[in-house]
Amino acid sequence: MSDVATQTPASENSSSKPATFPAKAYAARSATTSLAPFTFERRSPRPQDVQIEILYCGVCHSDLHQVRNEWKEVMPTVYPCVPGHEIVGRVVKVGNTVKKFKEGDIAAVGCLVDSCRVCANCRAGQEQYCENGFTLTYNFEDKFLGGVTYGGYSDSIVVDEAYVLRVPDKLDPAGAAPLLCAGITTYSPLRHWKVGKGQKVGIVGLGGLGHMGVKFAHAFGAHVVLFTTSPNKTADAHRLGADEVTVSKNEAEMQKHVGSFDFILDTVSADHDLNAYLQLLKLDGALTLVGAPEKPAGVSAFNLIMKRRRIAGSAIGGIQETQEMLDFCAKHGITSDIELINIQQIDKAYERLLKSDVKYRFVIDMASLK
Repeated sequence: MSDVATQTPASENSSSKPATFPAKAYAARSATTSLAPFTFERRSPRPQDVQIEILYCGVCHSDLHQVRNEWKEVMPTVYPCVPGHEIVGRVVKVGNTVKKFKEGDIAAVGCLVDSCRVCANCRAGQEQYCENGFTLTYNFEDKFLGGVTYGGYSDSIVVDEAYVLRVPDKLDPAGAAPLLCAGITTYSPLRHWKVGKGQKVGIVGLGGLGHMGVKFAHAFGAHVVLFTTSPNKTADAHRLGADEVTVSKNEAEMQKHVGSFDFILDTVSADHDLNAYLQLLKLDGALTLVGAPEKPAGVSAFNLIMKRRRIAGSAIGGIQETQEMLDFCAKHGITSDIELINIQQIDKAYERLLKSDVKYRFVIDMASLK
């Protein structure tokens, strides 16, 4: 693993490993085999830890990439791999210094379970940009037990309370699970670029990320335009909150929007022409990427220069912002559109995910693991 991945904050150094308890999960044992039952050890809660019985876990496209070791140049997969970073469950045990949670609470864990806590970004509540090395929920160094962290395709997880989130009572727990990745990934840039009333905002793509982008932009009060290559997604886009739908393959439809957008959120991971969207931005408009195409994008300098346009990227949000997002969702009645599956269906779900055959996020009912 990289140097960043293996750094440990001084406050977390320990001379002995904590006690453990057995956990059940589904794991990938290689890049080409099906996920199968797996038993491993979770650490017993320390004074500051929260133990969660996992009720639901969302299925992120990154799970598929990681299981198949498709990011081996950046983050090679260590097997067995237990994926899952969209976790909602019930608190079953808390350490004696925990103040924010009690047994019986519905809580959540997202993509991060630790960070250095001392760098400028961590102190500013931007743990996702930790300068000294965060700890991801799975396939990252486990600095307590050794090996790697194991994720939410399991019956339990133990996390420091500083990285656990409160799920408001008004949110459906299953529909809330994808908010921990797909939700915050789209909410964070919309908030950072101050999307709101009076603005014209574009969302590129209507998938797991895009459908959340439409919901959030609509809730923020913007005039929302969905860009899609599929005309048959028009009705669904309007249902989700889009005011207009533009088929990006139709040049005439694209041309009518030239120079008119304040902000465009691009959620597409397939290779596509960014210049087509840069031309749609007005003066000082921003195109922000949350999808990650495989090939580097070719961008015309003049598309940036002539109207002082910006192209940017955004990751997930920090813990404070993720909690803000969950509270916002509760206030506005927002959850992800999901299809609930059993853990035994995960390989089939991955196959369908590759075909974009889901509206719009799979969520595993972890009761099926028992």
